[in-house]
Amino acid sequence: MKILDWYIIRKYLTTTIFMVLIFSVIAVVIDASEKTDDFVKSGLSSWQIVTNYYIGFVPFIISMIYPLMVFIAVIFFSSKMAARSEIVAMLASGIRYNRVLAPFMGGAIIMGGLFWVAAQFWIPKAAAIRGDFQSTYIDAHSNYERGEEMKRSPNYYLKVDSNTFAGFREYNPISYQTERGFFMDRLQGTQLVYNLRADQVRWDTIKNTWIAYKAVERTLDGIKETIRITDTLPLKMNIKHTAIRPDKYLKDRLTTSQLKAYIETESSRGTEGLNDFKVERYRRDATPFSVLILTLIGFSVASRKTRGGSGLNLAVGIILAAIFVVMDKFSLTFSTKGNLPPMIAAWMPNIIFSIIALYLHKKAPK
Repeated sequence: MKILDWYIIRKYLTTTIFMVLIFSVIAVVIDASEKTDDFVKSGLSSWQIVTNYYIGFVPFIISMIYPLMVFIAVIFFSSKMAARSEIVAMLASGIRYNRVLAPFMGGAIIMGGLFWVAAQFWIPKAAAIRGDFQSTYIDAHSNYERGEEMKRSPNYYLKVDSNTFAGFREYNPISYQTERGFFMDRLQGTQLVYNLRADQVRWDTIKNTWIAYKAVERTLDGIKETIRITDTLPLKMNIKHTAIRPDKYLKDRLTTSQLKAYIETESSRGTEGLNDFKVERYRRDATPFSVLILTLIGFSVASRKTRGGSGLNLAVGIILAAIFVVMDKFSLTFSTKGNLPPMIAAWMPNIIFSIIALYLHKKAPK
């Protein structure tokens, strides 16, 4: 690597880090002003709020704005280089355009690779911290959340395995028990071979298993039926108590390996509504890759020297960034509410912007 490469990479890294930190600080200030009442009601000290909430909130915000901040950073310092005729001097000295682009893409690989590692492991752990605080101190006091909770049915029906179905009636997510009853049916083909009814089922936090109380088991073999009544019956169900009640922060708090296992397990049970989790799984690979695409677009737009300075380039960059965000949200909605495959939904913005990047790269002055 030459001095020029180090110069560009240093500019790339320092400007990107500066942009991310600045926008993170702005986000923290806005969030703190909105949640001041909730923080006061929580009774926690300032240090506890920082360690129990903002230590998870900041990585969450960074994960949302990271590619766009990289994009704006590239346009910002590339425009400055173009305004000072640095890029013109490089090209005039015989350096090829793609050779000038190489350190930009090298910086994109470094920043994209770091973000990929963070998206797989570090950001989900931070999201778990934020989600726990949010659900305990923010959502619990929200009128909207209480209204949504009242709309939800207290009954949960799920597929234990490929042949077994269970129902939790009037399930209490606080005490981890049913209030009105529980049933479990096992099929063999189209025939019912096992039926369980219980007055109550409860999660045993010591043994980490479900316990059925006043259970009646019926085993059917053709016209023969065997009945067994027991006061307490440990249940062999590969379902944890946390899986009964939907957790809106679950997809964010799972690491990629845990997310894959969750999707596989729930798919085998026939659980519906997994597109959110599948899109999140694919986005953790697609978003870091978008850093390379946006870097190519940013350099292609900003490397042209204009009379208006960097203002026009920044305006174009912000417009393209807004289009990217809108497209990303639309693709997610089409996947969760429609029939768009999750992989296509996660990669669609990258695919479309790759075409734009190649076009702008071709038209850039060389």
